[in-house]
Amino acid sequence: MNSKVFFILSILAFLAFSQLALVSCRKAKTNHGLDGFTLDLIHRDSPLSPYYNPSITPSQRLRDAFHRSFSRVSFFTKASIHPTTLVNHAIQSDIIPDSGDYLMKIFIGMPPMKTYASLDTRSDLIWVQCKPCTHCYKQILPLFDPRKSSTYKIIGCNSKECELVRDKTCDKKNVCEYEVQYGDGSYSIGDVASETFTFDSTSKKVDNISIPHVIFGCGHSNDGTFSNRTAGIVGLADSKISFINQLDKQIKGKFSYCLVPNNDLSPSSHPPNTTSKINFGSKAVVSGPNVLTTPIIRKDTDIFYYLYLKSVSVGGKKLEFKSPQLMNSSTANEDLGNIIIDSGSTLTMIPGKFYDKLESTLVEMIKGKVKL
Repeated sequence: MNSKVFFILSILAFLAFSQLALVSCRKAKTNHGLDGFTLDLIHRDSPLSPYYNPSITPSQRLRDAFHRSFSRVSFFTKASIHPTTLVNHAIQSDIIPDSGDYLMKIFIGMPPMKTYASLDTRSDLIWVQCKPCTHCYKQILPLFDPRKSSTYKIIGCNSKECELVRDKTCDKKNVCEYEVQYGDGSYSIGDVASETFTFDSTSKKVDNISIPHVIFGCGHSNDGTFSNRTAGIVGLADSKISFINQLDKQIKGKFSYCLVPNNDLSPSSHPPNTTSKINFGSKAVVSGPNVLTTPIIRKDTDIFYYLYLKSVSVGGKKLEFKSPQLMNSSTANEDLGNIIIDSGSTLTMIPGKFYDKLESTLVEMIKGKVKL
């Protein structure tokens, strides 16, 4: 990477660590009394993380985050939960920072087994590595063993749940199997199953809250660029099989998150023990005199959350952003999203021509010179 690209990406990466809220709203069919819940979001490089390595320099952490973001530019090559008996109790879970990613603490099975999975708004199916593993990447915490859980249930090929899974196949035993592949070559293959997921409760009256019959992928063959700190993915994308839409009846499709800036980049911007949060249900509503909102645009054939980027300002100069894809479309209009918001990427990726224009304007504004 040459110095001029690194300079721009460093600025964009810094902005990526700023506080951010994303609210996804969806009309609910029913309401079973869940008043929303909150989960902690802990950055993988935060001192609060159990995986924090104080020997790694800020620049090393930043470079590691860059490489992960580059691999996510080409994401997928392929791109119903039963009503629960939850009442008005809030749910809370730690979210651990992991070099640009955020890991959600979850408990799987009965009895519950603690593990961590990457929070991802560009993935739909929840999956974790499972025993027996024909090929698994190394992870720090033990693999989930479905044989030790009393609530684990395999999903059959002819079930309605299996129909919701993309790129599914059936084995000789009529078990619904999934396969997810990523643009960087990473993948996960395994059985589609239902299981009980448990979260910590913020209520003093209830220690934890369990959600039964969550559809997820039990991965028996997984590999790629996954961190050894994560057991898999928690999918928050806009699809019927994602964690958000499986809980649609309970949380009305609403969720929001606020990411605390990385201590390495802004050590005095927030208290040292502050953690990031993700909110579900009524607690996801962000309001107040200083709140600004922008529409989230959905497309029928996509699972991604699109925004409409109009321009980027450098100093007092505004650069209009025009997506090549929308400019070449006969149906191009402001309702079509031209940029994706992604919780799993550290960098802001933009088209090359617009980047060149942005870079030259920035250099002009600061009266600097680009060194190759």
